[in-house]
Amino acid sequence: MGQSYRDLIAWQKAMDFVMDVYRTSKAFPRDELYGLASQLRRAAVGVPTNIAEGQARFSANEFHYFLGRARGSLVEVETQLVIAQNLAYFTPEHGKHLLDQAAELGKILNGLIGAIRPAA
Repeated sequence: MGQSYRDLIAWQKAMDFVMDVYRTSKAFPRDELYGLASQLRRAAVGVPTNIAEGQARFSANEFHYFLGRARGSLVEVETQLVIAQNLAYFTPEHGKHLLDQAAELGKILNGLIGAIRPAA
C-alpha cells in the first residue's frame, strides 16, 4: 500500500462525483438547504473521505473496513438522489447521469473491496 490515496481511481472518481453532487444540489429549493441538500452533500463527501482514511491506515483490515463505509455512504447518496429526482429537483436525464456515475463508482469500490483481503 505504498501509493497515495490520491492515486486511487476510486478516490479520483469519488471526488468528481462530490463536485457534481454539490453543483446539482445548489439548484435545490432554498428550503432544502439544511435538509436534503445538506444530507446529500455530507453523504457524498463521506465516499472519498472514507477511501482516503482507509488507505492511510496501516492494515488491510482497516482499509477494507473504511471501503465498506465508503460503499455505505455511496448507497446513501443514491437513495437521496432518487428522492430528489422524485421531488423533481432536477431533470430525469440529469438524475440518470448522477445515478450512472454512482453505479460506476460502486463497481470500482466493489472491485477494490474484493482486492483488499482482510486477515482472518
